[in-house]
Amino acid sequence: MEARFTPAFLRTTAGREAEGVLRKCVHCGFCLATCPTYQLLGDELDSPRGRIYLIKQVLEGVAPTAKTQLHLDRCLTCRACETTCPSGVSYHKLLETGRAEVDRQVPRPLRARALRWLMGAVFRRRRVFGVLVALGRFVSFLLPAELQRQLKAEPAGEWPAPTVIPAQAGIQPSRRMLLLQGCVQPALRPNINAACARVLDRIGISAIEAPAAGCCGALRAHLPDAAGGLADARALIDAWGPQVEAGVEAIVVTASGCGVQVKDYDRLLRDNPAYAAKAARIAELARDPSEVIAPEIGKLFVGPQPTRGKVAFQSPCTLQHGQRITGAVEKILTAAGYELTPVADAHLCCGSAGTYSITQPELSRELRRRKLEALMVGEPQVIATANIGCQTHLAAGTETPVRHWMQLV
Repeated sequence: MEARFTPAFLRTTAGREAEGVLRKCVHCGFCLATCPTYQLLGDELDSPRGRIYLIKQVLEGVAPTAKTQLHLDRCLTCRACETTCPSGVSYHKLLETGRAEVDRQVPRPLRARALRWLMGAVFRRRRVFGVLVALGRFVSFLLPAELQRQLKAEPAGEWPAPTVIPAQAGIQPSRRMLLLQGCVQPALRPNINAACARVLDRIGISAIEAPAAGCCGALRAHLPDAAGGLADARALIDAWGPQVEAGVEAIVVTASGCGVQVKDYDRLLRDNPAYAAKAARIAELARDPSEVIAPEIGKLFVGPQPTRGKVAFQSPCTLQHGQRITGAVEKILTAAGYELTPVADAHLCCGSAGTYSITQPELSRELRRRKLEALMVGEPQVIATANIGCQTHLAAGTETPVRHWMQLV
């Protein structure tokens, strides 16, 4: 696809990247078959190919409209199209640039701006969000059933208390890895990182947390607020700096949505002289827990394991399409003794997609309904996933327990 960008835009990093993405697109339409919003709406402009055309026009100087903005907003950024694309089009990179340019030219209504500001101001602040979650649980009887299920705490005693070691404790075992605390996960599902720490301990790795580490930047990037997301990324890099310099082996990110963001720091901060090298090092160290645990299965499970029940694994888009990790979690769960049930159209998004369930609630709920139908075909006793957003989103639509796969291990 040929683009006619201005020379000034082509001299920018975003311009060169956008031109490279567009040149790879050959209009084949393979992406339409795997795009969740195109399947729901049947509108070419709500497909990757259609959105590419829209973005191309905007970057060439055609004035965008509120309708242009809506079609881009409806994209889940699930990146299933990238997995499908035979030409290797990095659609999400073009989408970032396109959304930023459209938002610059098309002001959002006051209500939409206020909602996005509120999410960016509250969700990424761990303590503030924790207070709101506690308050919501206290008055849960006043809330809609869907929100009650999202806020519901996991049963007390279901897993032992957290055993994560604070980074400042001065413990220096032979193998140490950082754990990202995240922003919403500690309040909603604190047992996830605790479970990960126990599993890592079993294979001889001590998990540490940097208390000052906050949001990875994915949340504000979803809004979209690129500048805010980069500010969060820089703050996280600074918080991790002492432990990285001390020689941690890896940075384990239990939320796959955060993992795909952290692994992209080298690209996102490549033009920042003060952070480019540090960001590249962080991206190099970032690991999904399955990447650490899968090679060590022999240390976790000795001999055949007792049958532990039927599990449907929902592979988040950020795991399978973003990080391109497939089969590793399933291998670990099977080794642990779980029977994995079949899941049709496993490549399709559940509708969570960061803040999408809030900004596009109708589409999000329909995608969740379809995903839950696919997950429940094999009558699992529990649904497992790898991302806090998917976990709470799916939990809101079913009475079947939804857990992070680390908790099951």
